[in-house]
Amino acid sequence: MGDWMDRAVAAERLRSSFSAQFQWDTVRVTPDKIAGRTVADAVVVPTEVPNHPFATMDGYALDTADSSPRPIAGSVETADDPEPLADGTAVEVATGAPLPEGADAVVPVEEATVENGCLIESTTAPGRNLYPAGATAAQGERIFDPGDQLAPRHAALLRDVGIDQISVRSRPAVGILATGTEIARGDQPDRDSAMLANLLRRWGTEPTILEPVSDDQSHVTAAIERATAEYDLLITSGGTSVGAGDHVGSVLAEHGPLFTSVALRPGRPTTAAVVDGTPVCALPGKPVAAHTAATLVLRPALAAQTAVAEDPAVTVRATSDVELPAQDAEYAVPVALCDGRAVPTGQGDDTGDLYGSRFRPGRVASSTRVTLADGIIVTTDSIAAGELVQVTPFEVIE
Repeated sequence: MGDWMDRAVAAERLRSSFSAQFQWDTVRVTPDKIAGRTVADAVVVPTEVPNHPFATMDGYALDTADSSPRPIAGSVETADDPEPLADGTAVEVATGAPLPEGADAVVPVEEATVENGCLIESTTAPGRNLYPAGATAAQGERIFDPGDQLAPRHAALLRDVGIDQISVRSRPAVGILATGTEIARGDQPDRDSAMLANLLRRWGTEPTILEPVSDDQSHVTAAIERATAEYDLLITSGGTSVGAGDHVGSVLAEHGPLFTSVALRPGRPTTAAVVDGTPVCALPGKPVAAHTAATLVLRPALAAQTAVAEDPAVTVRATSDVELPAQDAEYAVPVALCDGRAVPTGQGDDTGDLYGSRFRPGRVASSTRVTLADGIIVTTDSIAAGELVQVTPFEVIE
């Protein structure tokens, strides 16, 4: 792939630098604040949950070994602590109510026949319509290990097993630095930093958008040195190409770059280095190129540090031909998913379209309208109409 590095190799080099440089602290959080956090210490259940079986339907608790008729000896509500079941009897139970000791099944109300205060013959089997003791968790069971990622649904489990706080890794502090005189002067908007901040926050970090810096090598050098002294990771945008005003690449070149470009289009002029002990990942300035490199290179590199999930894809048929330039690289072709088909975003014959049959990564990289796509096809081969393709939805890599 020429001097371009395979994106998987680039991501691995970044990942190794993160592992070597990040210093993880441990913080305690409550279940309402666990989403996206990474477990620091194993989570062990203090006691069996539930500590008794409970009814999953309104009905009558009984011992299936007894015979009918069974006198109904009272009732049990959800907050009760019932006495053991007397031999040969049944008790009325509400959904969620604890079963008396000795009961091993529940006959639902709609299946029960009650006459003269007795439960008449009802066919049932042990374990029916009850939730067993210990079915949620056993005492001493490890329900989360270090490195596991926590999701909103896990808060229900933590509350259920009586865990009010959990140790998680602190979030790496990330600085985001846009470069470009036109951005620093306010002549053009900073199209990258807010996007990158949202991505990085989703990926388990604490991002801070810094003041943009102009295209002056001394200014760029000073800004990078300030940021690397303050943050665990620095992400820059712009200044990675070979133009007269592109200084980020030359600054990083002085620090033994991890890589200087990636075999990915859009997103090729992505470089990285470790500056004064802090990893720096420099992304292209074109917004779609920055997004592509961030999601396909930076995100996998962060995965081992913040437990980012894998990238599932969906298989659909392409609606049209997309010819790729004859270069040895991966291409990220944005597509919309419509009626189970992949429609290339920006393709067409109108003057406002980005390309016809031949993919033009430079144009695509510049178009923020491409962000309306649903996902990307990452491929080294041209695409044929009707071909089955693998689409990675943005929602799973963002």
